[in-house]
Amino acid sequence: MLIEKEQVIGVLRSVEDPELHLDIWTLGLIYDFQIRDKFIGIKMTFTSPMCPFGPQIVNEIKEKLINLASDHKIDIDLVFMPPWQPSEEVREMLGV
Repeated sequence: MLIEKEQVIGVLRSVEDPELHLDIWTLGLIYDFQIRDKFIGIKMTFTSPMCPFGPQIVNEIKEKLINLASDHKIDIDLVFMPPWQPSEEVREMLGV
């Protein structure tokens, strides 16, 4: 099965940060992703390194990507450099 970039973005847009009530794609928590052969790799961060919902978010991403592409290996690489900085648009959405 061929997985398209837009399908992965759709999955990422469907995963909401439980504290901020915005999806992780719009929040800018996804720094990069790759699709090749039977592999989907996600490079992402959290709003803070001690995010209490981090494991829940990662599990939801994995579950949804497996539902999309059950024959693909899913790898999520958590990074905290650079630290997350909300865009001006996200700051407005959050009211800060």
